Amino acid sequence: MLPALVALVALVCAAVAALAAVYRALGIGGLVVAMGLLTVMGATGWRRHRPVARRRLGYYKPEEIAELDTRGLVLAVSRMLRRDGWRVLPMPEADRPRLCARDARGRRLEVAFRPVAEPLPDEDTSASAGAGAEGRPRSGPHWRLVVHRGSFSGRDAHWARRRDDIRLIDGPLLERWGSGTPLREL
Repeated sequence: MLPALVALVALVCAAVAALAAVYRALGIGGLVVAMGLLTVMGATGWRRHRPVARRRLGYYKPEEIAELDTRGLVLAVSRMLRRDGWRVLPMPEADRPRLCARDARGRRLEVAFRPVAEPLPDEDTSASAGAGAEGRPRSGPHWRLVVHRGSFSGRDAHWARRRDDIRLIDGPLLERWGSGTPLREL
């Protein structure tokens, strides 16, 4: 925080010194032109930086979410989770991206991303679905999200309804989440 403050103070001092030099060299007309140029440059910089800063804070417009590829969607979801107070870590998996998050109360959240026309993760409902390889209960996450930009089928919703720890986030919910609705309210 301190280096940024020092840089800001130095920038303001340099701008005031430059304006003083312009005033001494060109008079009041030069000062007015320089102030006009600074105003235009500041407004342009503000308008160009505003969408980037908004996305960095975890707020996305629906058309921005629709344009994201899988990697961009992972980044957007991690930013939205951080905005909602979760600490996010990527889970390295070669075949599909996943995120793991933990909130201040210690709850764990695992996020899987579903491309179009793929089965849901852990969709196998065999007898060993709730146990590990040796039949022990899995120490899995407390809550799981499956994120998909499209819409889930009735079969997918039925599958998720059977399990208390699964939450499906489809396109409309993703747009609401991106526009600022907290995850707990979705």
